[in-house]
Formats: sequence, C-alpha cells, structure tokens
Amino acid sequence: MRLSSVFAIAATFTAAAVLALVAANLSVKLIEETSEIGVRTALDERGMTWAEVEADGLQVTLAGIAPTEAIRFSALSTAGGIVDAARVIDDMQVEAAAALAAPRFSAEILRNDAGISIIGLMPTSTDHDDVLDRIRAIAGTAPVTDLIETADYPAPAGWEDALGFALNAMERLPRAKVSVEAGRVSINAITDSGDEKTQLEAQLNRAAPPGLQVALDIAAPRPVITPFTLRLVKSEDGTQFDACSADTEHARTQIMSAAMRAGLTGPGTCQIGMGVPSPNWSVAVAQAIDALAALGAGSVTFSDADVTLVAAEGTDQDAFDRVVGELENDLPEVFALYAKLPETVDPNQGPPEFVATLSPEGLVQLRGRLSDENLRSVTDSFARAAFGSDNVYTATRLVDDLPGDWPVRVLAGLEALSELSNGAVTVSPTTVLISGSTGNPQASTNIASLLATKLGEAEEFDIRVRYEEKLDPIAALPTPDECEAEIAEIIGTSKITFEPGSATVDVSALGTIDDIAEVLKQCGDIRLEIQGHTDSQGREEMNQNLSQARAQSVLNELRARRVLTASFSAKGYGESNPIASNEEEEGREANRRIEFKLIRPKPTTPEGETTLETIAGSSDTGDTPSETEGSTDEQN
Repeated sequence: MRLSSVFAIAATFTAAAVLALVAANLSVKLIEETSEIGVRTALDERGMTWAEVEADGLQVTLAGIAPTEAIRFSALSTAGGIVDAARVIDDMQVEAAAALAAPRFSAEILRNDAGISIIGLMPTSTDHDDVLDRIRAIAGTAPVTDLIETADYPAPAGWEDALGFALNAMERLPRAKVSVEAGRVSINAITDSGDEKTQLEAQLNRAAPPGLQVALDIAAPRPVITPFTLRLVKSEDGTQFDACSADTEHARTQIMSAAMRAGLTGPGTCQIGMGVPSPNWSVAVAQAIDALAALGAGSVTFSDADVTLVAAEGTDQDAFDRVVGELENDLPEVFALYAKLPETVDPNQGPPEFVATLSPEGLVQLRGRLSDENLRSVTDSFARAAFGSDNVYTATRLVDDLPGDWPVRVLAGLEALSELSNGAVTVSPTTVLISGSTGNPQASTNIASLLATKLGEAEEFDIRVRYEEKLDPIAALPTPDECEAEIAEIIGTSKITFEPGSATVDVSALGTIDDIAEVLKQCGDIRLEIQGHTDSQGREEMNQNLSQARAQSVLNELRARRVLTASFSAKGYGESNPIASNEEEEGREANRRIEFKLIRPKPTTPEGETTLETIAGSSDTGDTPSETEGSTDEQN
C-alpha cells in the first residue's frame, strides 16, 4: 500500500510538471506571435515594409536594409513602442551611400623673401615628395611650409600639366602667388621693371603646354626715370618721338594730343614713371611741342627741367624769335629754355668728323678725327670694353682745332652705338648722329636720355634708329610648333643614325645633332619628347629597350651641347609605331628613326569613351607586327 501511494504521488507531480511545461510553451508561443504581429503591423502602418520582424522568445529581431540611417532609427523606435525596447535586437543595415564625387583638386603656391608655402588638395597619384623636393630646390635656404592634403581619387585631365608648369614658373618668380587647377594656372607676380615684366610674360606664355589656360597678372612698379626725358623730332619725313616720359595717364594723353597736332601719325609710346621735375611737366611739354609745330620743323628735347628747341636750318629768323619769345613767357616756372637756330653750312665744305660703325657681325671700325693721343687711347679702350677686344679696328687721325667738348661727344656717341645691333655714329662740331637697327624697342628712349645727360642742353643730336622685330631676342623666338617643324626638316634631310645594334650615335650623325642643338637653343622652354623607334626585326622587348636607350643617348648628346633639357623627356616606342612596311628593307630603314615631338596634353573625353594617345603625335597602323626571331643587332 505504501509503495502504491508513492507511485501515485510521483505520477501526480510528473503530470503537473508536464502540464506546466506545456502551458509555458503555449504562453511563450503566444507572446512571440503577439509581439511579432504587433511590431510588423506597426512598421507596415508607417510604410516600413522593407523591415523583417522575427520573434524568438521574448526577443524581437529587426532585419532588412533601411534606405537611410534616420529611417533605421525610426524603425527601432516604432518597435520599442510595441514591446519593451530592451527586447528589440537591431540587425538592420543602411543602403550604401552614393559614391562621393571627386573633390576639386587645387593648390596655391606663395613665394616671397620669407620662403615658399604650398597649400591645397592633391590626388594621391601626384608624387607629393617630388613636389616638395622641387619646391625646396627653388627655395634654397629659405623655409618651405607644406600644407598639402591628399585624396585617393584619380587625377583630373590637365592636372599634372598645370602643376608642372606652375613649378617651372615659380623658379622664375621670386615674388608671386600661383594658383593651380586642372587645366588652368593663374599667376600673380611682381617684377622689378617693365622690361622684366614683358620678358617674363613672353617666357611663360611660350612655356605653357598647349591646351593649358594661363592667366597672367604680372605687375611692375613705375620706373624711376632719370633724367626725365622727352624728345620729339619734326622733319620732312614726318613727326616722331625718340623718347617720351610722363608722370600720369592724364599727362600722357595731353602730351600725345600735342604730338598729334604737330603731325604725329603713328601710335607713339610714352612711358609713365616717377621722377618728374614739376607737376606742370605735361603743360610745359605741350607748349614746347606746339612751338615746334609753329616753326614747321626741328626738334624739342626735355631733360628734366632743361628744354632745348632747335629749329630746322633755314627757318625764318623773325618767326624763330617770335615763337621762342612766346614759349619763354608761357613755360611754367622751373623750366629753362635754350633755343637754337642753326647757321646755313656750305654743302661743299664738310666739317671735321669722327665716325664709328658697327656691323651685324659685331665688328666695329673707328675712323675720323681725334684731338690727341690720350683721346685715341681712351676711345680705343672704351670701344674694346663695349664691343669686345677682338672686334675693334682703329684707324683715326690726330688733328688740332677740334671743339673742346669733342672727347665727351665721341665717348657719348660710342656708348649710344652700343645700344644698337648694327649702325653708325657720326660726331661733328654741331651734332651727334646715331643711326642703325636694334631689337630693343626702348633703344631710342635710352639713347635720347643718354645723349641729353652727357651732352647737355645746348647740344644737338639726331637719332635715326629702327626697331626690327627679327633682332628682338624675345619677339624673334620661334614658336614651339615652328621649332618642331624645323627639327623635323633637319632630320628629314640628315637622319640620326647609330652604330649597329648600339645606342651610340654614329659619327656621321653628330653634325645633325649639332644643327638640332642650335635650333633648340633658340626655342627656349618647350616641352619636348625625344622618341626612339625600331623596325620589327628581333624580339619586341629587345626592340623596346634599344629604342629607349637610343632616345636617351640623343638626349645626353644635347645636354653635352649645353642645351637646356629640363622640359625634355626620352621615350622608346620600339616597333609599335611603324611609318612604313616592315616587309622590305626600305621600310625597315624608315622605321628605324628618332623623332622630336611636342608634348601636348591629352584631350578630355566623356567617361566610358576611349581616346588615342596623342602625347607624342605618334601614328597607329592598327596592325601589330608579327614577332620574329632575328638579329636585332644587325637590323635595328
């Protein structure tokens, strides 16, 4: 009986446990379903149908991909409003953000006496260390501040060309700010003079790669003009300025208007500068020019406040006296007038003269009369110092009765002659005549200022100087395209050849490289690629290496001839760009060549399109030569 009671009690407890377990499972299941349905319904009502809901016991897991982070947070909040927020498990993801657009790469380089600083954003493909090394080389001992950041995006088209040009430009600009963008460089700089400004603008415009937009804002302080000089000549041949100075734009306009009334027909130039002797400068100049116009012919010269009015030979004495008298009364204070009416000279009796001639080759001959042996020695030494010891030939004679200022006139004339490319100076007792050609547009102004200072107000001089652009070392420089064409013509006439199977230039081709070097020395800074090409005989890799070595050899030969090659590069193309068929020896000979090509920027094309490489202007036959085994040493 006792055993039966024990079993009955155990069975009762077991049945109770089973019933409790079943009831618990049913309760959990009910809670899961209730929670899952409630959360899902709430999310659907808010339009979050993308969310997946799964209940596991008391925990509710949210999954799916939310459009944004804000919507993901809103889903969590909605679920937390239905069940305890502690029971919500976040297993959601957010859609990947759209690929960020590439940033705008730019850099700004500032250079002054305190050093160089560079700030901006560059692509990681740009060699940051190399840029800094170049800037440090430019700065020398001055400090360099590096504030450059980088971003891992492809460099935009035109970026490398723009940055390279900016660094090259900075070498020439001790005080400047250079702003760099892809395809564009803006330069703000200060120079010491107008001539330096003009020269820099010409150099920078020539050195800019084709396709690069260059904005130049180069300022030059107004020069100090000493003496403040102006000279206007009126003759049967017309009216022209030998020199013109003004202190303001208004003064220049007033002076030019007076010159036009006197017969000036050309554009005329008048330099604005500092050093004017009186604020009434333009008033005095206009009055003097009007007086010259009234005389009909002659010249008027200002050297600071000294005014020299020289009438033409044969001018009526009464008219001369009247015009001079009126001008003396009208001139503002400070200005002193010297007027001269030349006497009529018997054309059959020439005055004593000293003549120096300068040939286009730079040879100088000194002839005519000098007063004594000391003057002859001084004149010869002065000429040799100015034109070169081996370029002067002296054949002067010593005579008496020369004017006392003859030495001053002779030496001033020689100094004026040194401003010309070729010409002559003739010194007589009454005048100093300078004539010839020059490549310096300011030569007439310089000569007028020099003679006015050296000879004084009472002396007459005549300047007949022509500006010729072909003599101008800047204006006469060939364009990059002209340089490329001229080199191509040289190579077309006399090919650059090499020793068989070698990168050593053949002796017969050294003269050709000499001719190319002379052309390049006149071309200035141009970006040039020296290309090596071979035929298809031999292995492709060997041909590639040989063409590279030959291109580099030509570059080295140019360096040996003191050609500036910083903007040059050597590249071997092997057999990839034939210009003739490799099936015949004549074609293979044509394919073995060296070419000089301007480096031009790659054209910008829409994304997804392809473009032919045009950096070297190479041709593409579209046919890949078959690879054959052969003796490249003998063929290439």
